[in-house]
Amino acid sequence: MRAVLSLLLLSLQAHAGVTIYTQVTFGPGTATTTGTSTYTAAAAYDPTSLTPPPVPSPSPANQFPVQLFSGGMANLSIPQSGAFVGFSVELSVADQIFGKNGTHINPPFLNLLANIKARAGRAIVRVGGNTQEKAVFFPQGLSGGATILKDKSNVQNPTDTPTIQVGVDLLFAMSNITSLVNTQWFLGLPFNDTSNLRLGIAESGEQILGASLIGVQAGNEPDLYGDHGARPSTYAPADYVGEFGVMVQGIQNDGNIRNKTNLIGPSVCCNWTPEQVFDAGFLTNYVNDLAFIAITGVVTNPQDVFSNYLNHTSATNLVQPYLNTSQIALQNQKPLIMMETNTASCGGFPGLSDSFGAALWGLDFSLQMAFANFSGAMMHVGGQNVYYNPFTPPPGSLARKKQWTIGPMYYVSLIIAETLGSSNQSQVVDLFMNSNNIYTPGYAIYENGTPTRVALFNFITDPSGASNYTASISVGGSGAGQANASPSQISVRYFTAPSAATKGNFQWAGQTFGDVFGSDGTLQGIEQTITITCDTGANTCSVPVPAPGFALVFLTSQALQEATPNGDSQTTFATTAATVTLKNTATIDSSVLATSNGRGGSSQQLGSTSFGSSSGAMGVMHALPGALALACMAAGAAVVGHMTR
Repeated sequence: MRAVLSLLLLSLQAHAGVTIYTQVTFGPGTATTTGTSTYTAAAAYDPTSLTPPPVPSPSPANQFPVQLFSGGMANLSIPQSGAFVGFSVELSVADQIFGKNGTHINPPFLNLLANIKARAGRAIVRVGGNTQEKAVFFPQGLSGGATILKDKSNVQNPTDTPTIQVGVDLLFAMSNITSLVNTQWFLGLPFNDTSNLRLGIAESGEQILGASLIGVQAGNEPDLYGDHGARPSTYAPADYVGEFGVMVQGIQNDGNIRNKTNLIGPSVCCNWTPEQVFDAGFLTNYVNDLAFIAITGVVTNPQDVFSNYLNHTSATNLVQPYLNTSQIALQNQKPLIMMETNTASCGGFPGLSDSFGAALWGLDFSLQMAFANFSGAMMHVGGQNVYYNPFTPPPGSLARKKQWTIGPMYYVSLIIAETLGSSNQSQVVDLFMNSNNIYTPGYAIYENGTPTRVALFNFITDPSGASNYTASISVGGSGAGQANASPSQISVRYFTAPSAATKGNFQWAGQTFGDVFGSDGTLQGIEQTITITCDTGANTCSVPVPAPGFALVFLTSQALQEATPNGDSQTTFATTAATVTLKNTATIDSSVLATSNGRGGSSQQLGSTSFGSSSGAMGVMHALPGALALACMAAGAAVVGHMTR
């Protein structure tokens, strides 16, 4: 205790800041197998692998032209952001991903966001999911310094969703993440009882996150409420619209919420179409209260149809039901967001959701959504017992430097950031190339009428090399009835693995995040960008694409520069303790704070933090958990947790 008090007193000599520590995360469990082939540990580390489908017969052509036009092409999408693919973090595990509280931030997570920010200018994260619905928000913090606690004493729903208690430090963690790595947030509101609205997390979210809070979600998959026992079995779109109206009115009447037009809905997934909700008066009555129109995408293909993911038809079929919805969103001048998606519902499938093939599928699905005028898609992140996580902190008591596991969907987010860039002017078009062959799709990216990038896919696994192809790209020229406009040289980055069934160690431009327990959130290896000299006489640039693989072609030096972070554009966060001083640490009157839910907290042995000098300690009191702030005021010292070495 004396040692702790000494540390407390010493901490008063430092400036207000955030200490970033290596974390202890996610409950017990190890990625080991028994003496048989049966795997019994956490799903996130399941070594199960599948057999890729055979080479299709007839095989697609392996040499073909790709014609682009100067000045633009028909059917270009709306302008898109490089932050198109964000992350949907289930509320119940948010503290495991972000860090213990507002002053203990996990450096690998910061590195993962910094990678996206360096390429796209920002990252986007949604916090919510099924566990947002019954969340209880505590503005003064939770006992024991916890950020999130779970109550499983009364779990009576098909998804085993516990009631979550959320401490205000979750919001301070989010705010400090934004200060360190430019991040914008979607936040889920409790919606289980609209006769007793709980808007505290919206009030505090707005106060603490400010402009980085870009939307609050009212209702998560309300079309499943009846099935899950959250509402009567007769619950219908008109019922949701009525309850949404109660939420709208509650926000209008809440003097602690200044932004009255920041809502997100209807976030349906399964039993209703968005149009059924619109027809019930959703847009007619509440379009002016919305920041975004949202849906959630649930893929339910069983594991034994791996081949269904490995062609372009999967992406087009998934997006097709929402083409009309996207047009309605455009007509109402509202961005359309895929608020939660991944390879499958309920955690995904072993060998599929964590494979290289899933990454190719995710890239195609993301670009198809962009082409269809979605404005973003959030890849869902759950706990250890799911297969599809973009990233998973290490289990049990592991607390080493490089022990996060990076999944296929994180590679998708990173590569899409390079594909769309940071201009916010990128327009996407499906090229239907190679006679619209489903195994070799491609997209062109235009900025202000100029083609800047081409994305080329090869879904086939063929180690013989016979299914590799060469795409001959032309800009303008006789095929377009225009003057030749192909560049004299292009740059290409490749995303590769030996097979569509490969797990881990995927290579993006020669770099990787490694295998299970292999990452600190930074790319490892030497970046490889291939320069290809074009045939200016023929007005063609020939790009080989391996089977399987993905090639990102940069047609301009500016496009390549945006995709190449330098020391000025990217900050790396060390996985040993490092204090970062925040100039804009949020402060707020505790009387307007509300409480929320989560897990972990006091059970996590995370490192200590420096809250400020004696002269400045009171200035950061509101950045501490409520209980800790009161203790600091009484003792005149900052509180230090258990030191992790």
